[in-house]
Amino acid sequence: QVQLVESGGGLVQAGGSLRLSCAASGRVFRNYHMGWFRQAPGKEREFVASISWSSGNTYYADSVKGRFTISRDNAKNMVYLQMNSLKPEDTAVYYCNTSPHATLGGASWGQGTQVTVSS
Repeated sequence: QVQLVESGGGLVQAGGSLRLSCAASGRVFRNYHMGWFRQAPGKEREFVASISWSSGNTYYADSVKGRFTISRDNAKNMVYLQMNSLKPEDTAVYYCNTSPHATLGGASWGQGTQVTVSS
């Protein structure tokens, strides 16, 4: 089983930046994708971005394209989400996930990290 721990959330003004980190440990499947999802109050959890452990191919939700960048460090089992030009609508709890699918969440989730963007 894989364990995922997110960090890096916080409070930032609109237009600002944050960098989220996800540390993976345990049984990490190298043919899987690592992804970020988010859930805002009263809304369903939604896909944000993902990256293939093996190929490095990346996938983004339309709402974050051009503003967010996902990256990985295979040697450290780390995945990052650089978030720039943040908007109040980016406010949510952000979750790290590992899945065989690029944009669909798998069974393993982190505990989440809160991102709040003030206007």
